[in-house]
Amino acid sequence: MDFLIIAAGEGSRLAKEGVRTPKPLIPINGRPMIRRLIEIFNRADADSHIHIIVNNEMEQVRSYLQELQREGKFDLDLVVETTPSSMHSLYRLVMTLPVTGKFIATTVDTIFSEVEFQEYVDAFSAAAPTSCLMGLTDYIDDEKPLYVDMDPDGRITAFSDTDTGTRFISGGIYGLPTMESLKILTDSIKKGQSRMRNFQRAMLSSGIDMRGYVFSKIIDVDHPGDIAKAEALDLQFLR
Repeated sequence: MDFLIIAAGEGSRLAKEGVRTPKPLIPINGRPMIRRLIEIFNRADADSHIHIIVNNEMEQVRSYLQELQREGKFDLDLVVETTPSSMHSLYRLVMTLPVTGKFIATTVDTIFSEVEFQEYVDAFSAAAPTSCLMGLTDYIDDEKPLYVDMDPDGRITAFSDTDTGTRFISGGIYGLPTMESLKILTDSIKKGQSRMRNFQRAMLSSGIDMRGYVFSKIIDVDHPGDIAKAEALDLQFLR
């Protein structure tokens, strides 16, 4: 399985609130956030290939990842490039993948249960080659959540910026087919779009089978207070 980590953001909100450590290296119970993800991905699939993008200014993060590459414990592919948005970062990583496969992508600050993630990976691996499986949660602690409607069979029917009465929001965990994703990403960028939620809407509009997989809790680390929440969640599921 190919796993993608988008770590090219600036972490500006954390920096403004006094956190000087680059976001990917913020420790969650002693492990840098990005290492935590790498280890979870590696345990989820022994044959995992992990692709990471960081921006040109993240010298400390780049050095850390290059040292992990030299250690040889993980199969890491590192892209160093400053992009306009997370959607552009995803596009840059997807361009490097075999077009006939599928992948799971997250941003670096997405914190979730490792146990639940393993079950999610197993479900996505067993799904049809062209289907999508999106990580959802009913834990809403986001400034601008993307609300997700599903039918009784778990098919996603709509994405909305406003609360439509649904229980769930997007958790920032994307299980996607490579060929279809690359086409939609290319079209979206040509149209001048840059938000991940618009890419998700475009995928849904294309008629592809999009389903939701519910996690009990997913936390994005955007503010200093989120670090303690992430550590509390992580402690529940540490192996």
